[in-house]
Amino acid sequence: MGKTDAYEELDPFRALAKEYDCLIIGSVRRGRLNLGFCLDRSRLELRPKIHPFGEEKKHFDGGDIIAPIATLWGRVGLEICYDLRFPEVARSLALQDADLLVTVAQFPAQRREQWRALCLARAIENQIPHLACNWAKGGGSIIITARGRVVAEGECGEDIIFGEIDQEEKDEVRREIPCFADRRPEVY
Repeated sequence: MGKTDAYEELDPFRALAKEYDCLIIGSVRRGRLNLGFCLDRSRLELRPKIHPFGEEKKHFDGGDIIAPIATLWGRVGLEICYDLRFPEVARSLALQDADLLVTVAQFPAQRREQWRALCLARAIENQIPHLACNWAKGGGSIIITARGRVVAEGECGEDIIFGEIDQEEKDEVRREIPCFADRRPEVY
């Protein structure tokens, strides 16, 4: 999506990704699009926020691409903030074989309970690990397994959380509870 080498503001993150051989995920604004990004040591991929919220509609357009991003660590399904409230986004990413769901957001502190419930729901209903990063003022960044178990959860304010997830658990859960095989889209 677009010329990704033109994002000079991400150069410090490019350097970190190369130095530490890691995956960096965040968001950047360009023109009338709010874009999520995944950056590993070899490339940058962008995905647009699908659903602008409230006043954002005056300044941003909704994107029209929902597709996992291939990284060195698997296929990342990226959603941005308000997109979390639309189960269709996460389901579309899961149906396209995302290995991991990642949400970057700015949910306010007064909606933290909703944030947590939605994060858990997206992991459980799609049987996919979910890493959800909320801004410091809202807090509650969370790491959830494909079974819906909370591995780590942040507080309000600046916080760093760590946790391990088993990527193979997604396939185990889907065999045990075959929601994807039992779907009936012809009825929906």
